[in-house]
Amino acid sequence: MILEMKVPSPGESISEVEIAQWLVADGDYVEKDQTIAEVDSDKATLDLPAEESGVITLKASEGDVVPVGNIVCHIDTSIKKSAKKHIEPSNPAKDDKILEPQSNTEKIISEKAKNSSPSPAASKILSEKGINPLDVIGSGRGGRITKEDALKALPKIDESLISKGRKTERKKLSMLRRKLSKRLVAVKNQTAMLTTFNEVNMTPIFEIRKKFKEIFKEKHGVSLGFMSFFTKAVVNALREFPDVHSMIDEDHKLSFDFYDISIAVSGPKGLLVPVVKNADKLTFSGIEKEIKRLAIKARDGEMSIEDMEGGTFTISNGGVFGSMLSTPILNPPQSSILGMHNIIERPIAVEGKVEIHPMMYLALSYDHRIIDGKESVGFLLKIKEALENPIELLMNNDLKKSLEI
Repeated sequence: MILEMKVPSPGESISEVEIAQWLVADGDYVEKDQTIAEVDSDKATLDLPAEESGVITLKASEGDVVPVGNIVCHIDTSIKKSAKKHIEPSNPAKDDKILEPQSNTEKIISEKAKNSSPSPAASKILSEKGINPLDVIGSGRGGRITKEDALKALPKIDESLISKGRKTERKKLSMLRRKLSKRLVAVKNQTAMLTTFNEVNMTPIFEIRKKFKEIFKEKHGVSLGFMSFFTKAVVNALREFPDVHSMIDEDHKLSFDFYDISIAVSGPKGLLVPVVKNADKLTFSGIEKEIKRLAIKARDGEMSIEDMEGGTFTISNGGVFGSMLSTPILNPPQSSILGMHNIIERPIAVEGKVEIHPMMYLALSYDHRIIDGKESVGFLLKIKEALENPIELLMNNDLKKSLEI
């Protein structure tokens, strides 16, 4: 029996994936549930497991963009492992790159007319880069423009002028990275993004962590980190400044009575932004456990679409990489993002005296179309106040109960 394996749907908003890497070769015997490929969507890299055991025949090449529901391989389940046979590699890309002439069209009488009919994939590439199809020579049947023709027509970096004979390496960006780059450019072009700054004295949180971190870890199995304090402070401030917790949808403003906080983390293939759902209902230990769970999944490349769906506000901690100050870019469709930075001991004035304290710069980037300067400054000040007085403002004056110790 020949089993046709199709691309499963990674999520509601995803219509296609890219074959990032085949982990098996044509003619290999695969076991049921064995990971046979890694596929990139515009949100994450996912594993593709074999649906049954048998000999595999690949029907897509690495780098191919395959619509959800399309066949990527065949598995011959009638062949047992001891009777493995080799199947000649196929060339699935060969048939996909040429678009058959459209039916019910007039005969193309000029080369330029031919070039005006690229394949859908080629048309998308040319449209995104603002290239006129009439300026591209098609190599497909009847002079049609193929995807390869469109890619060749893109402006190229002259590597020879840069390298001058030295070694260079060219590697295709993953679908996740390409999608991210488009989103970042869109944010700059489609929002009125501004950034406001403040600083916070981290001494009170340092003292709490120093005194209770061992007891907390023994009780809950996770460390008492900074993120639980910041998440609590963010939720506290969002309640008071709901405009910061809103989004623009054309001529409407969307507001929320729940607090799903996106946490930017670094994964092996780039930045990922998983979501701590219903953060307002979680305890300090609950937040730390959820962040640890998501961080481990990001590190191991096991982040799912469900882990990253939604999110009403984002926290990005560039401080773990040593960043002193930055202007974080919005995570669309959200309207605001908080940037944390490294903690440096600096001299500050305290009641007329100079003292050394661990200080952190905070940055709030926001969409000025929906959030006014008064709200953004007030919101960031509210976070500062909560972090500098956490027992009263985040723990309701009951530290041990809040930490569940």
